[in-house]
Amino acid sequence: MQVKHFNIGLYDANSYLINGKILIDTGMSTEGLITAISENIDIKDLELIILTHCHYDHTASAQAIADMSDAKIAIHKDDAPLLKNDRVSASAMFGYKAPEIEPDMLLDEGDRIPIGEDEELEVIHTPGHTPGGICLYEAKSRSLFSGDTVFPNGSIGRTDFEGGSRSQLTGSINKLIQLDVNTLYPGHGEVTSDDVNRQIGLSLKMSKSILF
Repeated sequence: MQVKHFNIGLYDANSYLINGKILIDTGMSTEGLITAISENIDIKDLELIILTHCHYDHTASAQAIADMSDAKIAIHKDDAPLLKNDRVSASAMFGYKAPEIEPDMLLDEGDRIPIGEDEELEVIHTPGHTPGGICLYEAKSRSLFSGDTVFPNGSIGRTDFEGGSRSQLTGSINKLIQLDVNTLYPGHGEVTSDDVNRQIGLSLKMSKSILF
């Protein structure tokens, strides 16, 4: 699996271009991300944009890139209705209206998305940060795209936004602790391959320690 990591703006989520045809999350800096993608592939080769959740810093550029590339947009079925909600999408927090996104695919727990020969992304429903947050696991390379569920060094996603739940987040991290992860591709922060299973374990401890 080939992964290109983009982080264009200070408050943008990370974006990941996989095997030159799948994009995970888009951030908010549309022109900059289009330029970065176009330096690696013909943007018309982009087939699918997967959104890990509905928050504006992960989704704002999705429709523009989809319109330019004809790529389809996928998001978990529980977050799809929240994309156009100014509050729940956190668009208002960034000073913008929610983007006009029309998803083409509604994802659910256990869905598998082919990304290459003998490679696929498994959808893991990880509510807690948002109701329909997901992580994506590629078993062959033992890679986890964790959105805003867990971050490096034991950090965890916020649960104080509308639709968040600390107890649900703890349950979601319990799912991730069962995986064998070599590389963590987080929604924010640096990519890491440093004893990732231990780092996820620290995230679980963090979530449990402040559960109320």
